[in-house]
This record gives sequence, structure tokens and C-alpha cells, in this order.
Amino acid sequence: MRMAILTAVVCLSVPAWAEITVFPALDGRTEARSLVVYSSLDAPLAKPMIEGFQKANPDVAVRYEELLTTDIYDRVIAETDAGKGTADIAFSSAMDLQVKLANDGYAQESRLPLSDRWPRWANWRDTAYALTFEPAVFVYHKPSFKDAPPPATRGQFVDFLKAQGDKVHGRIATYDIERSGVGFMFMARDQEQYPDIWSVIRSMGAAGVKLYSTSSAILERIADGRFVLGYNILGSYAADWAARHPDVGIVLPKDYTVVMSRIGLVPAASRSPDLGRRYLEYFMSAEGQTVMARELQIAALNPDVSGQNTANRMQEVLGAQLRPVPVSPGLMVYLDQVKRTRLIERWNEALRSP
Repeated sequence: MRMAILTAVVCLSVPAWAEITVFPALDGRTEARSLVVYSSLDAPLAKPMIEGFQKANPDVAVRYEELLTTDIYDRVIAETDAGKGTADIAFSSAMDLQVKLANDGYAQESRLPLSDRWPRWANWRDTAYALTFEPAVFVYHKPSFKDAPPPATRGQFVDFLKAQGDKVHGRIATYDIERSGVGFMFMARDQEQYPDIWSVIRSMGAAGVKLYSTSSAILERIADGRFVLGYNILGSYAADWAARHPDVGIVLPKDYTVVMSRIGLVPAASRSPDLGRRYLEYFMSAEGQTVMARELQIAALNPDVSGQNTANRMQEVLGAQLRPVPVSPGLMVYLDQVKRTRLIERWNEALRSP
């Protein structure tokens, strides 16, 4: 079997569980160089990307360590500060933590063939690169909307909840922003983009909204009809579920659609930074981004990749409706615990409002 999977405890100042998958070099060398990846993307999803990289680099083995986003951040810092060396590439959906690593000197500059052509908002100092294009969407149970279309704006979302009343009470869902990093980020962007966002939150609270820390928990309940609507769900996961469950529908909100990205960087203390940059280059390439769009159901960001499930296609159709989150130090604002606590308190207060 080409892929070996095990679970390990990594003993650092901050212990972290890592699901480790080893991909041996394709040329069969037992002494092959090894690329070490810390990633928050599930290993089964990442497999096509790893396989594509290894076809172009048959002499490189890959050690893929699947971690929570906070554990990626903590491990890179702990291993760097201990002088042990760390991963060759860190890939995470926690945009704020990735930018903080880069801002605080824990990532190194990676000048790559596509650096100058990468979207400006998606490249911070040739050090932290946005690699995906993932909108926050409304998801809905199609059979529940046979007689009328689902809400397409936040205003329509509120009107729907008020009009349906008891029919949908307890049958809508969104992320718990206290436990979901991406949920918190989407809420923070909503607060910046939509002046009346608290009326949306109050309406969801009045409708008995259910809160979850994962996308799959929400999408599973949309698919089987227990829930009728999900708010601000990560579009890549929604697209994957919709491809496998015909009753799951997706709406990109027409008033505005927040777009988040997973960020890749080469840590400053990487043991093999040349391999880290080689993997980052493959991830940014037209080939790698096409694999990502077609097989991982995550929209490609590369400006040369067009067609279905790409930033190019979405921008052609939706234009200014899309609001990508820039890769910049502005992402670190809500890492301030005072600001974070205030937003969470206001969120909880709005949910409890009559």
C-alpha cells in the first residue's frame, strides 16, 4: 500500500495530535528527500494534490501532517523557537494566524514564477499566499423550496424567517463563532460589510438557530431535510456536499459574497525550504489549481485557470458582488482578545434578543 496512515502525539510545549500520512517517493528510493507539510486540509482531500506534485517530483517523499489550524500555528512557533526546524510548508484556513506567522518573522520570502502575476490582494510580500477562492454561501434544502426560491440576500433571509415563523423554527443553522475560526472571520467581515448585520443575527436567534463548529454537521442536516437553511457556510464544503447530495442547494448572496482563502507559506525554520517552495509553486500552477478545482471541489485562484469552479468564472458572473478577504496584517485585528471578546458578546446578546 503506497500510503501509510498513523496517528501520533507530537510532544512540544503545546502538545498537538497530528494525523500523519506518508507518501513514499514514486521512484522507490528509500533514502529520498522528504517534504514535510503541516495542513488543516483533510488528507483524503489533499491526496490528488500530493500525487500531482509527486508525478512532477518522483524522487520526493511527502510526510503530510493533518492538524487543527491553531496547532499548525503553535507548532511552527514552538519548533522554530526551540531551534528544531519545522515543516517545509504550512497550509491553513486560519487566514489570521497564517498572516501573523508571516508578520512575526516565522515565514520566509518565496519568490516564485507566478509571484508577480498573483492577485495583489492574495500575495503578502511574496511570503504568505492565498491559494484558494472560497465564498461564504447560503445553503438550502431544495425540496423545501419547491413553491418559491430561497433567499438570495440578507434582507430576503430576514424576511423569510419572519414570514415562515414556526415552520422553520429550529431548522436553520450557522457556525458557532466561539468555536469555528472561519465562522468568526465571516462574522467579522459581515460586521464590516453590512450595516444592518445585527438584525440578521437577531432574526436567526428568534428563529431558534442551531450553532455548529463544523460545516459537515450543518450540511448533513440540510441534505436530509432536518434543516432548511444554513447561513455563511464555506462554499467549498457546500459544493462537495451538493455534488453528492442532490437535495443540497447553494446561493451566493447577491448583496455581497465574502470570499476566504487558505494560505500557504514556507516557514522560516523549514528544514528543506527548496522543497517547500517547490510544493507551493505546484499548488499555484495551472496544473495544481486545476486538480484542486476538479477533484477537491475548491475553486482555483490562478489567473490562467478558467472554466467551472474558478475565481475567473465567478468574477465574470458576479463581479463586484465578490468581496475577497485580503491577505494583509488587517486580518490580525480580531486576534486582539478584547476586540474578539466584544464581538462574541455582541453576537450572543443579539441571538438572545427577543
